[in-house]
Amino acid sequence: MLVLVAYDVNTEDPAGRMRLRRVAKACVNKGQRVQNSVFECLLDNAEYLRLKHELQLIIDSEKDSLRFYNLGNNYSGRIETLGRSSSYDPEGFLSL
Repeated sequence: MLVLVAYDVNTEDPAGRMRLRRVAKACVNKGQRVQNSVFECLLDNAEYLRLKHELQLIIDSEKDSLRFYNLGNNYSGRIETLGRSSSYDPEGFLSL
């Protein structure tokens, strides 16, 4: 299934900047960055639950937020891009 992960991490202090780096690194390991704080992740249910748990342990729930959008397995017709787009195949190799 394709899951869109969006996050907003408060970076007003050094701890927040560290959380931001840790959240981004966790997301990079599981998906493709499509915007600064948005990743598309092709995951099975177990991977999704692990990523969600990992991110929940990183963030400060009083200051940060995470949003998960499950686009399912038939996601190709649900994504529309306007403007500059670096297109990629979610089922292909991840770029480093």
